[in-house]
Amino acid sequence: MSLLRRLTSLLAVAALAIPALLAQTSAPAPGELTLEACVRRALEKNFDLEAQQFTTQIAKEGIDVARGAYLPSLNLTSNRADSQTTAIPGVLSSSSTSSSTTTASITQPLYTGTTVGLSSQLARSRIDPAISALNPAYNADITLTVRQQLLQGFGIAANKAALLRARVGLAKANLDYRSVAMNVIQSTENAFYNLVFAREQLDVLKSSLALAQRLLDEAQTRRTTGVATDLDVLQAEVGVANARRNVLLADQTVKNSEEALLALIGQFELGTRVGSTHFMEVDEAIPVLASSFSAAKRSQPDYLSAQAAIEQAKYDVTVARDAAKPSLSVGGAVGLDGHRGSNTDAFNDAFNNRSNSWQVDLSLTYAWGQVSQKARLHQSVATLHQQQSRLRQLEQNLEVQVRSAVRAVETNAESVKISTQAKILSERQYALEKAKFDAGLSTSYLVLQAQNTLETARVAELQSKVSLRNALTALHRIEGSSLQQYAVNLP
Repeated sequence: MSLLRRLTSLLAVAALAIPALLAQTSAPAPGELTLEACVRRALEKNFDLEAQQFTTQIAKEGIDVARGAYLPSLNLTSNRADSQTTAIPGVLSSSSTSSSTTTASITQPLYTGTTVGLSSQLARSRIDPAISALNPAYNADITLTVRQQLLQGFGIAANKAALLRARVGLAKANLDYRSVAMNVIQSTENAFYNLVFAREQLDVLKSSLALAQRLLDEAQTRRTTGVATDLDVLQAEVGVANARRNVLLADQTVKNSEEALLALIGQFELGTRVGSTHFMEVDEAIPVLASSFSAAKRSQPDYLSAQAAIEQAKYDVTVARDAAKPSLSVGGAVGLDGHRGSNTDAFNDAFNNRSNSWQVDLSLTYAWGQVSQKARLHQSVATLHQQQSRLRQLEQNLEVQVRSAVRAVETNAESVKISTQAKILSERQYALEKAKFDAGLSTSYLVLQAQNTLETARVAELQSKVSLRNALTALHRIEGSSLQQYAVNLP
């Protein structure tokens, strides 16, 4: 009865497992996944880059916002009024009056601090009963006005500062976008190498499990012939159990590494199968400190962004210094007037210069002591000095980072050579110990020790390769050459 129950449970498990197995065999196996493909996908689908694009778009629109203050503005107004008086016998006769006025004007501010305006007005009036020869009467006038700032708002430097600052802001946003893209590349490279390491580590541990299982089989065979003891078999069984546990943990690391990479190169694609991966040979020369530091100062987007922030602060000082001045302006206006019985005749009369008028005015506005304006100027100057200090600090930190990154590449390159030699030595030691065991001159315990040493050496070699590639990735990020490594042209 118990045997039947066990067979039934096995069949149930098999029934559940068969669809999954069929799905796995029917799904096409993904091809090789290269690092270049990962970087390309990350730049296309990464959330950080997607969000940063909006910052760049906002900065781009800021240029039009600054330009808008110096674009011509049109104004059109029209109104109509009617009134009627009821007659009072013997006192007042009835009358009605209607009037309408239409005004059109255009105003053009200039970067010199000049404002030019041109306006035209047409007024119509009608009175019943008529009291003049012109009924209805049309009045037309054309007026040209000019106002020039003499202190505050005078000159191109002060008036163009906002536009130039916005343009620098767009350049800074592009640099920040470039910085985020390079961060994405570095994270993708690290995740890719971590996945390669995890998979190759799993292969090493599977190989160790196979060796441990073979050793257990040999120990059991030798025990039946009386050559090995129960202790030898027990040690081999423990070795198999430990190797199986290491394989399980390594398999978990592989899955975690796959999902970490998928999270960088896609959006909600964690269930996607990841193709095969492999380590690429490092063919780069050992970096030179001086050239790496020069490249970092020339291309590192964070450093260039800090320089752009200083340029923006300088424009802020220009604006604040201008705002600390009193407002003094001179203005003038010239007008032509026409008065006739139709709108066309009224404008013709105005252009014939039968009637004209002009005026000149001077305006002065001074906030007592200019306290707030001077405080804003002091704030902007202090901000400029603060940005300059941060740039010097950033330059020093950049040199420290370059030095550290170059040393890391040099050290890890040597580490790869040493770990490779250690692996070769461990392979020979294991082969020798296994040969002794086969000849009955060693124990399974010593063979397991040699096997563990070999496994550690192989994993250490993999880790040194990953460390070297991560060090190169960090150096490329600091130098600002990550995009050039993959021939990426950002929009």
